[in-house]
Amino acid sequence: MDKIYLRRGRDESVRRYHPWVFSGAIASVSGSPAEGDIVAVFSAEGELLAYGHWQIGSIAVRILSYDEDVLQDDFYEKMIRRAFDVRVAAALASFRHSGLDPESIRTSCYRLVHGEGDGLPGLIIDWYDGVAVLQAHSVGMFRAKKQITEALKAVYGDTLKAVYDKSSGTAPFKAGLELIDGYLFKAEGFKDEPAVVLENGCKFLVDWSGGQKTGFFLDQRDNRARVGALAAGRNVLNLFCYTGGFSIYALKGGAAHVDSVDSSARAMDMVERNVALNGFGPDKHTGFCTDAIDFVKAAPEGKYDLIIVDPPAFAKHRGALQNALRAYRRLNAAAIRAVAPGGLVFTFSCSQVVDKEAFSLAVFSAAAETGRSVRILARLGQGADHAINIYHPEGEYLKGLLLYVE
Repeated sequence: MDKIYLRRGRDESVRRYHPWVFSGAIASVSGSPAEGDIVAVFSAEGELLAYGHWQIGSIAVRILSYDEDVLQDDFYEKMIRRAFDVRVAAALASFRHSGLDPESIRTSCYRLVHGEGDGLPGLIIDWYDGVAVLQAHSVGMFRAKKQITEALKAVYGDTLKAVYDKSSGTAPFKAGLELIDGYLFKAEGFKDEPAVVLENGCKFLVDWSGGQKTGFFLDQRDNRARVGALAAGRNVLNLFCYTGGFSIYALKGGAAHVDSVDSSARAMDMVERNVALNGFGPDKHTGFCTDAIDFVKAAPEGKYDLIIVDPPAFAKHRGALQNALRAYRRLNAAAIRAVAPGGLVFTFSCSQVVDKEAFSLAVFSAAAETGRSVRILARLGQGADHAINIYHPEGEYLKGLLLYVE
């Protein structure tokens, strides 16, 4: 096995269990590791510290383990079983242990593996009622897909219907990698079509092959439930609605009317299908396929009692940070201006490079620009299945605020 030696004094983060080794911390490499190989990480004094996937870039090693278990054949099965147990603890996958009647299950989708949060940096697996959708964000995880598939079979048994690889948009482009999405496993009789899943009793169609990410944004489960609990009798505007997650919860919560806005015609088609799937019609819901920012800027002041602002990531790297913060200010100022007196604004950022303080400051600046009195009722984040490794604070990527606007 190839060996990585760190510079003197640069091993502190590894000793504190941070799962990344940056290229600048490396003094020397013994051997010629190929990208995705497992390497051993040593201190300058020759002490073995960890094992991880080697990669080319600023993050040179993604740590998988601090002992030799990573070298065992059952490593992925052990890690995925541990991740599953976390979802059991969060009451998302408990039916497999409790013997509950499947008909009583109100949630059949969750994130099974959340990268560093589950000790598997570079790997995402989302579970959709028997279909595991995998995204590799590193060459090492891409090369381990077969092992991961076998591990899923071992953990889930005959409840596993299929494993779908959707890594073409996430795995680093490297010569020799076949970045083509497709099934790694299909059980006999499995039908390749969008599936209906449950989330807190709400029904959603999920298209893992053609939709964004893995087909649905599972990280907003708890925040959607909060919208549903506050929607009764309100006129609701859901901006950047994608397939209508917040919209369905608002309708189920008794909203007077919901307007959903997204620039994607494909997404808006799924919204309409999800609205109908949950038993609602045009008297309760209207969809708009248009630019969300233009829509809220043109909205009559006071029309909406509750507005959800959940844009895609405005900044995917630090070089775009300032532009992203300006975009958050403009968007939130428009929403705060538009909401009715006594109304609520749920606003979010999923940009990892925008931390909680920067996002809060952007929203503060937006509120000050409007001159309205605004209170923060709650700070919001990602669901429990998007677990955060306490030694890897970067995993806390979803930030949100619930605002009351006088």
